Amino acid sequence: MSAALLEKAPAKINLNLRVLGRRADGYHELESLVAFADLTDTLTLQPGENSALDITGPFAAACGPSADNLVLKAVAALRQHIDGLTAGRFLLEKNIPVAAGLGGGSADAAAALRLLARTNDLGDDDRRLNKAALAVGADVPVCLASRARIMRGIGEILSPPLAMPPLPAVLVNPGAPLATRDVFAKYSGPQGRKTNIADLPRKPDAMIEFLGRCGNDLADAAIACVPQIAEVLERLRALPGVRLARMSGSGATCFALFASAGEAAAAARLVQAARGDWWVCPTTLGSAKGRP
Repeated sequence: MSAALLEKAPAKINLNLRVLGRRADGYHELESLVAFADLTDTLTLQPGENSALDITGPFAAACGPSADNLVLKAVAALRQHIDGLTAGRFLLEKNIPVAAGLGGGSADAAAALRLLARTNDLGDDDRRLNKAALAVGADVPVCLASRARIMRGIGEILSPPLAMPPLPAVLVNPGAPLATRDVFAKYSGPQGRKTNIADLPRKPDAMIEFLGRCGNDLADAAIACVPQIAEVLERLRALPGVRLARMSGSGATCFALFASAGEAAAAARLVQAARGDWWVCPTTLGSAKGRP
């Protein structure tokens, strides 16, 4: 029996998000600077003939049926391009909240594709991996390498990897799952606004100042769906030492940036003490560890 293989699946954070317009097929054109947290799911593969998935961890119950999980959809998508693909039994430790704007499902699918690449001797640059990733979901391609990038289109247009300074942060979710489709159903504009996010500062202070001039066009629509997001943002913006607070992706998770990991950890303790019913996680944003 082959040895089990392991991959980390880092949470994805949209540091900003612009809606540039709606396409004829109903999807929205987006532009977003994406970073990754050191908060991860863990995916293990025991190579074998049959595909299966077991789920554990604090958010396992929220994942729904295993048959609908993006991990198995990633296997099916890659099989469309590779005859005789070897897969096996996956074990997913689910630590990232579900339907939270953190790309957890997409990160899991990307980790599955990396494991399948290792099992089937595929190179990291094999185009079939990217084709399968996009077939599974718009956020999966950027999660394949888990490196900071600018996403455009519906997620299929990626900039080269970006050199981003590590940003100490706190992630907070009020415990309300939020579907992306529901947020876009509430979204009413603005559209067509473009920002130049091609030249990024290399210093943390300058990066945070730069991000402060950006925004998240979906925040108002998400708050209309889950009013608690406004409360999260208000509490984050009142924390000692906070430099920036914003919602990630389509919500409901929000993040706050700090000058140091110590300040972020102290802020996380304050939020958790005040709202024990919220999910709170101190972390560092940038590119995933081991993926510079």
